[in-house]
Amino acid sequence: MQSSKLWTKDFVLFIGSNFFVGLAFYTLMTTVTLYTIQQFSASQSQGGLASSIFIIGALLARLVAGKLVEKVGRKKMMYSSLLLFFLAMLLYFLVDNLAFLFAVRFIHGVGFGFANTAMTTTVMDAIPTGRRGEGTGYYSLSATASTAIGPFVGIYLMNHADFNAILYCCTFCAAVAVVFALLAKVKEADLTPEERKSIKLGFNVSDFFEKKAIPIAVITVFMGIAYSSIMAFINLYAYEIELVDAASYFFLIYAIFLFITRPVAGKLLDQKGDNFIMYPCIVLFFVSLFVVSYAHSSFVLLLASALLAFGFGTYMSSAQAIAAKVAPPKNIGLAISTFYIGLDFGIGIGPFFLGFIIPLVGFRMLYTLLGVLVLILLGAYFVLHGSKVKQLYSN
Repeated sequence: MQSSKLWTKDFVLFIGSNFFVGLAFYTLMTTVTLYTIQQFSASQSQGGLASSIFIIGALLARLVAGKLVEKVGRKKMMYSSLLLFFLAMLLYFLVDNLAFLFAVRFIHGVGFGFANTAMTTTVMDAIPTGRRGEGTGYYSLSATASTAIGPFVGIYLMNHADFNAILYCCTFCAAVAVVFALLAKVKEADLTPEERKSIKLGFNVSDFFEKKAIPIAVITVFMGIAYSSIMAFINLYAYEIELVDAASYFFLIYAIFLFITRPVAGKLLDQKGDNFIMYPCIVLFFVSLFVVSYAHSSFVLLLASALLAFGFGTYMSSAQAIAAKVAPPKNIGLAISTFYIGLDFGIGIGPFFLGFIIPLVGFRMLYTLLGVLVLILLGAYFVLHGSKVKQLYSN
């Protein structure tokens, strides 16, 4: 982009499209587990799989989308994948058994993975170089807003209407996302036809991962597993402890505090270094899970959501920044992809495996055990990254 102007019509349209895609994603993510259990008399693990399989589809799409987006073209990938995302929403209305639901969730996830990759690549390239940090921050806040409003809408409709109302809402969101994207101008990569043809989808590790970002991605896998317990099961847990009304505001409070913490955390990460932010946010994530496990009142449950924003929410943006910082400039995109593959894998497999544990130990013990896991990750972070920070950035 020649101009240094950030707030163009296209930038606003992409923010809007990203928001509505995220709104459909998070509205379903926090309700489909309970729906699966109630509608099909499914087990906790099957309900978790209904949630997980979307992320698995998105993860598989991301593995090839990073290279495919430039080979196929950003516009073609974005429009076709957003259309797939919309059509998958329509398929939910036809679901009448578990196998069909799993298939639809997987297809839906694939559409999301390709669309998210194409849109993010387009936006990152269109943001003026001198304002990339600022622009990325604003763009990512559209996803942050959807993490709050989506679960709030989903849990509210689940409690006051039915799952069809959720499907109508999400279908509308998917349609708006398509329209916004169609109205925006997509900037293609500056490649000749020969260069585009030369892009090969290989099977080497370097085709999918940035080596230097793998340590932070590995930690993110387990952080994602812990966070998936909140996304997939907080609604079920709220029913068990009779705090359904408070749970409907859980992600709203989370996002409000996230809007406060992310700008401050980003500046402190730059000024004070990685460890100044990462150690406290991992500890606060551990504390938030323990508070969830002992919640007996609305205040305590919502306090946990605020702590979750300071903990996991801050970790998310900081770990993403670390992945970009440790990578060579030419591989920043691959490093970000590596980070998100770790996150998607953790959030994807989490609900499925945790669904086997819940009947054995119950929700309260589950959140306690996950708190212990996060505390162990404090040591893992020190070994894999924290102890090497000076060495990494002095090279």
